[in-house]
Amino acid sequence: MASHLIFLCLILFSASHFLVINCTEFEVGGKNGWVVPNSKDNDEMYNQWASQNRFKIDDIIRFKYEKDSVMVVSEEEYEKCKSTRPLFFGNNGNTIFKFERPGLFYFISGVSGHCTRGQKLIIKVLDIEPTAPSPQSANENAPIAHSKANEITPISITSFTIFVMSFFGMI
Repeated sequence: MASHLIFLCLILFSASHFLVINCTEFEVGGKNGWVVPNSKDNDEMYNQWASQNRFKIDDIIRFKYEKDSVMVVSEEEYEKCKSTRPLFFGNNGNTIFKFERPGLFYFISGVSGHCTRGQKLIIKVLDIEPTAPSPQSANENAPIAHSKANEITPISITSFTIFVMSFFGMI
């Protein structure tokens, strides 16, 4: 009986690895981090970096910097490169920001003059696309196809657990 319990635990532990944590962490600016662009020609470098990535809800961005700060501001404050009441402020040299909604996010440096020299960023966070239901087939009992073929849901893991437990006579 103890060997069956150990085997069950191994199966459950293995199945938990199929659960996908569906978020990504991005380091703003790549290896250079959050710095003032070195020339006027690079004043769009952060927006170019953002355009090469896809951001979604629950993704995290990390700002690494020295003697600087980062602020989340309104579009108007972004355009003016100035904010007296930012929506978010970080100045610890390793600021993390998590996207909790879709839409546009505006970031600027909190150090005077840095934003006007190009240390600013707009990120568009994509909305979660709902899975379109499949057309109903003639057979009402036919399973509905999902767009994510390898997706494992908590229900399927629960079903699998019940199957394994009943197989070993634990239920």
